[in-house]
Amino acid sequence: MVITANTTYYQQLNEQIRQCPDADITVQDVYGQRYIGCGTSGKTFRLHGTPGNGLGQYNNGSTIEVFGNCQEAVGDTMNDGDIIIHGNVGDACGYGMRGGRIFIEGQVGYRAGIHMKAYLDKFPVLVVGGCAGSFLGEYQAGGLIVVLGQGANGALPCGYFCGTGMHGGKIVLRCDEMPAGLPRQVLVREMDDSDRAELMPHISDFCKYFGGNPEEILSARFYVLTPNPEAGYKQLYTFE
Repeated sequence: MVITANTTYYQQLNEQIRQCPDADITVQDVYGQRYIGCGTSGKTFRLHGTPGNGLGQYNNGSTIEVFGNCQEAVGDTMNDGDIIIHGNVGDACGYGMRGGRIFIEGQVGYRAGIHMKAYLDKFPVLVVGGCAGSFLGEYQAGGLIVVLGQGANGALPCGYFCGTGMHGGKIVLRCDEMPAGLPRQVLVREMDDSDRAELMPHISDFCKYFGGNPEEILSARFYVLTPNPEAGYKQLYTFE
């Protein structure tokens, strides 16, 4: 099924999508329409253009592939499925994400992975090909964030305040030198073989979608950020 969005208002466009019986849907000429693919499961969407805010919110198992850039709140609170973006993404990507995977070929804005969490068999993954803005992984409680820094020439591939409030999960950064200026509640170390094995299936899929050699990518230097259990956030709680 092929749907042409053009200037159709987002509510009418999403109604067309909901009423479509096909499991494989192509939407062309997307011009900022919001909430495409929200709350869906078992569907495959191929979107050509620039989706508006909230693409794939509450995604529960659909595959959404975008041939273009995206605005804010991609994959907000998504539960399952894959979102694949052949372009750049705005702020708050993966906000409250609790499952599924998001692959971004280019850059991502501020607060990517904010409040990501994992529970039982739900484990969210966010892979960014380029660089990320400030507050990456803010308040992260679970899951995996990987920033490959392609085009950054080995420089730190994220902005300020990386991992602020982080108390779970893992952030992996591809860069030549150990990240500095991290909160004391965040530990940093070089990637080891177990980390590399964990990354391999996700980087392999990244290369499947966007090109590249996973072995070559993973041969570079990476640093792993995890919460520091000795520091924690005890000052935020009352003790008797």
